[in-house]
Amino acid sequence: MDPLTHGLLGAVAARAVLGPRLGHAGWMVGAAAGMLPDADFFIRSDADPLLNIEVHRQFTHSLAFAPIGGTLAALPWLTFRKFRSDSRSVLAASLVGYATHGVLDACTTYGTHLAWPFSAERESWNLMTTIGPLFTLFLLLGLVFAALRRSRAPAIAALMLCLAYVGAAGWQREKAEAALERIARGRGHAIDRAEIFPTVGNPLVWRTLYRSGDTLHADRVRIPFSGEAQWKQGARMAQIGEGDLSPAERADPRVRRDFHRFRYFSAGWVARAPRDPSVIADARYSLDTVAFEPIWGVRFKPAQPVPTEWVARDRERRIPLGELWREISGNDERYRPLPSALLEVARNCPPIRPLSPEAASCPPSHGG
Repeated sequence: MDPLTHGLLGAVAARAVLGPRLGHAGWMVGAAAGMLPDADFFIRSDADPLLNIEVHRQFTHSLAFAPIGGTLAALPWLTFRKFRSDSRSVLAASLVGYATHGVLDACTTYGTHLAWPFSAERESWNLMTTIGPLFTLFLLLGLVFAALRRSRAPAIAALMLCLAYVGAAGWQREKAEAALERIARGRGHAIDRAEIFPTVGNPLVWRTLYRSGDTLHADRVRIPFSGEAQWKQGARMAQIGEGDLSPAERADPRVRRDFHRFRYFSAGWVARAPRDPSVIADARYSLDTVAFEPIWGVRFKPAQPVPTEWVARDRERRIPLGELWREISGNDERYRPLPSALLEVARNCPPIRPLSPEAASCPPSHGG
């Protein structure tokens, strides 16, 4: 999540636990501790472009590291005499704020190593994106009223609202999973693997991604709280593995190692960028709601001192608020009822080859 939301959650959680104890300093300690785990973002190496994605959201975000991180976050406050007299409360506020960070990040698609070092699995619950305006607003209001009233009740209420939001998102995600299965059935596809990803700031519109054979299918579904679900057909891409690398890439042990590191980071959702097949991309994210425009990926240069290039288009990422609102409100005309039989859709494009950008960018059909 964004730093503001992390800080607010740490502050509200500390306020809910400690109440008015420590005064305003209590929630300030929680806010600072809630943002500290992202200090790992600055761990980088020019000699190893993948180091950052490997360690970001790793050990500093785990629950096992929380006592250490919480203590480190509390130390600056304990340099002041007035806080040393109630050091236990300062440590409690810091520990609570710090521990909220990893749990909140686990709610996103990017995920985090919540159980490090006991598990190498990245927890990604796919309940919300890194920007959640309503979630952030609940926290902000809860903190403001808790501070003004010198009470923990508004903070507790805000946490309950956030929990309800996450619960509603989980319920919506299950319905989106059912919609994905219906879409695949209509195409006559057997699902080998599938995941559902939230879209910015809402629990209504979801990006579906499934693999059938060697092909990835990415679509959008709208799941209203009442009424029938709808879908918008998106892109399809060829899933790639180590065998799809060039002979020169396979001959370079560093390239092979970095390919598997990137594949792990991408949770196995790997495809070539349609407009630039030299880029191996994370298929979970796209700059476009229909076509596949990857946000980040890697480009390999075998036999070079640093054979891996990190390709990022984060700065090009813009939230199309108008388009997103049309999707949320149900006014996007490209959405159709869920299919009952769409076998003809699967025949609209020729089979996709891993190294063929033309096939990978075959325009979607929007027929119902």
